[in-house]
Amino acid sequence: MAQKIYFRIGEVAEKFNVRPSLIRYWEKEFSFIKPQKSPKGTRLFTQKDIDNLEIVYHLVKEKGMTIQGTREYFKKHYDKVSLDKLQVINTLKRTKLLLQEIRQVLAHQME
Repeated sequence: MAQKIYFRIGEVAEKFNVRPSLIRYWEKEFSFIKPQKSPKGTRLFTQKDIDNLEIVYHLVKEKGMTIQGTREYFKKHYDKVSLDKLQVINTLKRTKLLLQEIRQVLAHQME
């Protein structure tokens, strides 16, 4: 049940059901998406990057906003504090899911 620290672009694209080129495009368009790069240039996304991509995905793909509209939306509604709060909420949700999985594993071992 170990949590991954870094995700490759293919894994991230698969999570959102988009092509890796779209993830690279969003990386260029939104300064808060900053994956690390390995010495060979492989993008390594943290959970924080994925959380930020999730917000962009929701606004662009689910709400139908344009890239420019999404940028303006972020300027108006998301300052650094708001993004940090959203990341804390996402971390808490993931922690809850992990604890639920642990509970299920322990319940099956008791049977």
